[in-house]
Amino acid sequence: MNRATESFRAGNYYLIFVFLFYSTDAADLMLIKLFLNSVLSTEKAKFITADIKDFFLADNPLLSPEHMRIHIRFVPDEIINQYNLRPLVHNDWLYIEIGKGMYGLKQAGYLANQNLKSHLASYGYRPCKHTRGLWRHDTRNIQFVLVVDDFGIKYVHEKDKIHLLNALRSRYKISVDETGENYCGLTLAWNYHSRSLDISMPNYIPNLLNHLKFESTNLEHSPHQHNIPVYGKKVQYEHESPSLPLLSKNETTKIQQIVGSLLYYARAVDPTLLVALGTIAGDQNKPTATTAQAITQILNYVATHPLAVITYKASPMQLHIHSDASYLSVAKARSRAGGHFFLTNPTATQPNGPIHTVSNIMRNVMASAAESEIGAAFVNAQSALPLRQALLDLGHRQPPTPIRTDNTTANGFLNGTIKAKRTKAIDMRFYWLVDRIKQNQFTVYWKPGITNIGDYHSKHHPPSHHQKMRPVIFNSAYLIQEKGK
Repeated sequence: MNRATESFRAGNYYLIFVFLFYSTDAADLMLIKLFLNSVLSTEKAKFITADIKDFFLADNPLLSPEHMRIHIRFVPDEIINQYNLRPLVHNDWLYIEIGKGMYGLKQAGYLANQNLKSHLASYGYRPCKHTRGLWRHDTRNIQFVLVVDDFGIKYVHEKDKIHLLNALRSRYKISVDETGENYCGLTLAWNYHSRSLDISMPNYIPNLLNHLKFESTNLEHSPHQHNIPVYGKKVQYEHESPSLPLLSKNETTKIQQIVGSLLYYARAVDPTLLVALGTIAGDQNKPTATTAQAITQILNYVATHPLAVITYKASPMQLHIHSDASYLSVAKARSRAGGHFFLTNPTATQPNGPIHTVSNIMRNVMASAAESEIGAAFVNAQSALPLRQALLDLGHRQPPTPIRTDNTTANGFLNGTIKAKRTKAIDMRFYWLVDRIKQNQFTVYWKPGITNIGDYHSKHHPPSHHQKMRPVIFNSAYLIQEKGK
């Protein structure tokens, strides 16, 4: 298998692993990105990867035996002869008792994971209590993230790295990549001299387009259709799409597969796709010709921009959030929350790539633009809680996380400078964020909308804006404009 095919399959199979083997420890993409930043931001730290061979087939006895049968026509003659299986055949079926873990058994992942925990505990390695998929040693300066049987290892001292690898080799067969160039489908270009890292998936889009047999017909700089706003009207009505026949079952399945494949890529390295994918996802169960056109446009977009690269640099590892919302921008009078999460210095003047992006359609109907902004801040703050805990477990303590908003009313409400008696329409759950601000977990501040990157993930922008913002999204470049302010 060549590297290109391997990269494409990694993206498709990653989510399958997570869902099939739900009982195993699996670090998510947010934790992996935090971990990579922690490597860069820890003096002299380096990153390597390791993989356990035949993780589910290792010596993992089942708690009770399972049974299965296989029709004899599916068993090659050489296997039948080698193991003398003919006398065991009954009515053309082989009946088998299973005593150890194997692929296809849902408990195999759980048992393999429990045995791994027990084995590594004897060497002083334990999973963090509150951050799933993150492990550390009792005394040594070494940590790793675990996705089923794939290890991403951060170490400072060579002796600690050797200690972990020897601990694994004492029970398992492992392969080790000292360059740390690939992990969970991500291609990692490390520069330890400048303490920077580029993450990408260079073969993913070309292989996906090849797999779909899709040939781009034109250059496309917008992943979705842009609806030009009409100004000056006192009353504006929601645009009603004409009733169109539904696509066939096969066409529906293909659209769902495309959305799933692009969603992993978007979450991993290209968040510019999220708004478009969110819109398509809402129609993918009952797609029409309009949905097919949206799929064609987003495929033309990724064909035009097949390589997304996020750049990370060493930083003080302080989490910052740009929060924004678009009011009544989604069908059924709903609004969209946008959020841009990155790690930088306390004054937020150091550009850095995003570690998480929010582009969610808010379930509740917002009563005003200000309420939608407050709702977006609420959504982003809730998303930030596991990130704050993970950063703490990684050894990077966090002051109150700054949330930037460009709405003065939302800023005033959350900071208590606006009386609440005229905001009774606001959902009571939004007061959760007010409480968290008082507990010094978050701080909300106002800045002009032009520097709020969260705005990008909340609206359908024109192609010119996408061209302008692509380099900004991948390294938070707007921050450079604020130095000295």
